[in-house]
Amino acid sequence: MGGERPGSELNRLPVRQLAYKVESLEAAAQAHHRQFGSGPFFVLRHVALSSSHHRGVERMFDHSSAYGQWGSVMVELVVQHNPEDSALHDMFPYGSGQEGLHHAALFVDDLQAAIARFDAEGAPLAQLSVTATGTAFAFVDTRARLGHMLELYEPTQQLTGFYDFVADAAKGWDGRDLLRELG
Repeated sequence: MGGERPGSELNRLPVRQLAYKVESLEAAAQAHHRQFGSGPFFVLRHVALSSSHHRGVERMFDHSSAYGQWGSVMVELVVQHNPEDSALHDMFPYGSGQEGLHHAALFVDDLQAAIARFDAEGAPLAQLSVTATGTAFAFVDTRARLGHMLELYEPTQQLTGFYDFVADAAKGWDGRDLLRELG
């Protein structure tokens, strides 16, 4: 079996979430549910951030997201409200009306070490943001290799608790109340 090849530790980083840039959370949630049975979707409007840097420049990242369960994976639908440069706009320019897969999310043990490792492997940091509650998330630009970005974050109790909350809501769900607003 020999030694592991560089980067093979990624084989032990399962995808936790698939995220799609959309124009309308409501329309996208309804379409995704119709096609795949996903849901319910928990909507967080204008996610509060304490900081956000795109390609090393501090920029506003005003976005809303809807989080639902799609089998064993969380699905995120995300809309960016402002025209500022961002990891979303790197793939889907503001005002283009384009939608599609933006990123897959992974939990990492050490966010800064993972950012450095991806950078050394040719996938530079596109955006680093921190929520008002202190959760840092990074988008690394893996488009050349994967066709989409990766989102990295450390699995804090708050974050894994939210993932569990969304997954638990899908268990035995009867399809009613597809969209549920979060405070």
